[in-house]
Amino acid sequence: MRVLSGIQPSGTLHLGNYFGAMKQHIELQDGHECFYFIANLHSLTTIQDAARLRQFTADVAVEYLTMGLDPSKVTFFRQSDVPEVTELAWVLSTVTGKGLLERAHSFKDKVAKGLAVNMGLFCYPLLMAADILIYRSHLVPVGKDQVQHIEMTQDMAGYFNQTYREVFVRPEPRLNDAPIVPGIDGQKMSKSYGNHIELFGDAKAIKKKIMAIKTDSTPVEDPKNPETCNVFALLKLLAEPAEVQEWDRRYRAAGMGYGEAKKRLAELYEAKFGPKRAIRAQWAARPDDIEDILRAGAKRARAVAQEVMADVYDACGIVVAKS
Repeated sequence: MRVLSGIQPSGTLHLGNYFGAMKQHIELQDGHECFYFIANLHSLTTIQDAARLRQFTADVAVEYLTMGLDPSKVTFFRQSDVPEVTELAWVLSTVTGKGLLERAHSFKDKVAKGLAVNMGLFCYPLLMAADILIYRSHLVPVGKDQVQHIEMTQDMAGYFNQTYREVFVRPEPRLNDAPIVPGIDGQKMSKSYGNHIELFGDAKAIKKKIMAIKTDSTPVEDPKNPETCNVFALLKLLAEPAEVQEWDRRYRAAGMGYGEAKKRLAELYEAKFGPKRAIRAQWAARPDDIEDILRAGAKRARAVAQEVMADVYDACGIVVAKS
């Protein structure tokens, strides 16, 4: 099975990125044909500073390699190194109705929050569909909040296949078992909302963020509901199952303050990510090696993309001069 996923270089990676995507990506590298790309073209909808985008792109590569992504097992590359993906996005736009894009949750959510909206953001599902379809991907690891984008991709593949001929395979979402990761304010953890906990942040700064996680005002002497607590939601992701059960018991019993749970969460964070800081520094000191990895991945990815675009153009009747 061919697995495809991408991650935007829109800032330092955080716990939401790790549990929502990165962890699953690394686990899937054994036993599947995996294509993972750094979605730098998608990032242009929010980042319009060249130096920052270059740095964030490099950071994503460094941090994936730090956490154990093996470039000998996966195809790891930059989205922009496969220009055929933007060609396919245009072709898909010619068979896709405007109404489908207007129904995208990501677009509507940003509008509702009063964030600036450009055509890149509106057309985001077209480029995402092209990312998936151009590699004839079978599985796309996503969180529950991203399933709609896969369904839209399925629709676009169907529109094209029905308009011309069968070219695209139907991709399916592969749901991970992690819920939406809450940020320190209780909303979904996101760089856009400024509520994230970085993967390799300074230990003291991270502990300060964790201690500031929003909780309710239930007194220490009263029972608490773990199912509605942002701290408990993060504990479930970092602690072993037996410890999670014990915290669940303590929450429901009287006599525990949220501060205890926050301190333990900070310890668990440091135990998992603290030792990786040195590994990250080692990778960051090897930019030429990382560039070689990304170029090699792009070469493999582009060979597949070019074959698919040849089929797409043949189906459409687009004539391309042979090199």
